[in-house]
Amino acid sequence: MYDEMIVGPMREELTRLGIQETRTAAEVDAVLGPKKGTVLVVVNSVCGCAAGNARPAVAMALENSNLPDKMITVFAGNDRDATQRAREYFTGYRPSSPSIALIRDGEVVKMFERYQIEGRQAHDIAAELSAAFDQHCAKATA
Repeated sequence: MYDEMIVGPMREELTRLGIQETRTAAEVDAVLGPKKGTVLVVVNSVCGCAAGNARPAVAMALENSNLPDKMITVFAGNDRDATQRAREYFTGYRPSSPSIALIRDGEVVKMFERYQIEGRQAHDIAAELSAAFDQHCAKATA
């Protein structure tokens, strides 16, 4: 486990954006278990690509007009049970941190694994994530 003094600001980068922190398997299940609607899941990490690419990309993408119904985060290395449980919902994907998943009605519809985050520009990831929001999170208009 990492020292919470170090991890705290990294957690806050996401929670101040309105992303719910889930620190236990039960908290993850409460959000992902019903398999209804869209959920953004961010597996946060202390690594450089989380700081330079993943968290900034998520922040930029959340400026989009279409957003997921719910958003949660787990912290790899500290919230071990929560992280493991979240990864159980990522069927067909290997454990990766950081990672960003968009889940719709229980199915992963967009996944960014570490290799798709590392070495890319945050704005490119944000654009791709925003496009996924537009495709999967758009609300029907009357």
